Amino acid sequence: MTSYDRRDLGLLLLRLGTGGVLAAHGAQKLFGWFGGGGIAGTGQFMESVGYRPGRASATAAGLAEAGGGTLLALGLATPAAGAAAAGAMAGAAAVHTPNGFFNQEGGYEYAASLGLAAAGLAVSGPGRLSLDHALGHVLDRGWMVPAALAATAAGTVLVVGARTRHLRRLAEGEQEPLFEE
Repeated sequence: MTSYDRRDLGLLLLRLGTGGVLAAHGAQKLFGWFGGGGIAGTGQFMESVGYRPGRASATAAGLAEAGGGTLLALGLATPAAGAAAAGAMAGAAAVHTPNGFFNQEGGYEYAASLGLAAAGLAVSGPGRLSLDHALGHVLDRGWMVPAALAATAAGTVLVVGARTRHLRRLAEGEQEPLFEE
């Protein structure tokens, strides 16, 4: 019989809480659940904050949050799930950074907290109360952690960088669209 320790229980609670919140936010973006805008409304919002094309950005963010969050909660493919969720939260934090740190002022603290928790889970692993453990960690190998985090970091730098360049062009008075939707 396997004995679970408090680390396993702590990781389970952290996965369920972080993953559940992320999955709910992703469902808002993808399906309009829980008062969300769905792809159309979220796409319009994404355009308004500089992520273009809006619908594709909404879909990518929704999939990273809903998919990454669900997988984190289950403890399945934990390195990829945590990295995807962390990347989505880095993109959200970029939107909120001009407002400072605290969420009450529209700052990035909430997105940063979720992103850091997701990245921490990617690094630490899911614990023994997880599907990864039950499946023999076939989707949770040591080499997958740096690979998933590096791939996500590269993608996030490209996406946030394109947003920054677009916003800079708008501020300088250029009106050319970067992409057609």
